[in-house]
Amino acid sequence: MTIKRMQWQIQWRRVAVLFLCCLAPVQAVDFSLPDLDGRDRSLAEFRGKWLLVNFWATWCSPCIQEMPELERFHLAHKERDAQVVGINMEDMAPEQIKRFLAEHPVSYPILLAPVDGFTPLGRIPALPTTIFISPDGEVVTRQVGGLTVEMLEQLIGQGAKRRQPGLAQHGNNRSVQ
Repeated sequence: MTIKRMQWQIQWRRVAVLFLCCLAPVQAVDFSLPDLDGRDRSLAEFRGKWLLVNFWATWCSPCIQEMPELERFHLAHKERDAQVVGINMEDMAPEQIKRFLAEHPVSYPILLAPVDGFTPLGRIPALPTTIFISPDGEVVTRQVGGLTVEMLEQLIGQGAKRRQPGLAQHGNNRSVQ
């Protein structure tokens, strides 16, 4: 076998693997974390709605600035089509987080990340990071950095268009790695 033919076969196999990966369905995401009262909460509780999973910390200034925007979005959508869930990324007692939230109130659920910071949604490179999950439980995109209500409304609109049969999928959304 010639070197050229071997190189061609290797390239062909790479293309075939990439093609098969693209055909594989995106796995629905689910995991459980404790809330501030110690009760385990599962992402599956919110299946059927768009889910914005926001990773944050009390020391993170952009996180604190974003909280009123997430709250406004949550209040406008929680009964209809979307749910916000906050995940605190600190090794901090729930009572301390509750005291912080008394000064920065939100009505959406706050869950506690494991002490090791591992997340089934992939690496969290910076705070705040928001993972956008479809009503079917599939990760659609993530946003590193603060969000506004307007940006969240756009995400919902783009996601809804993607779910309609026959519409082209556009955008620069990145999946969680």
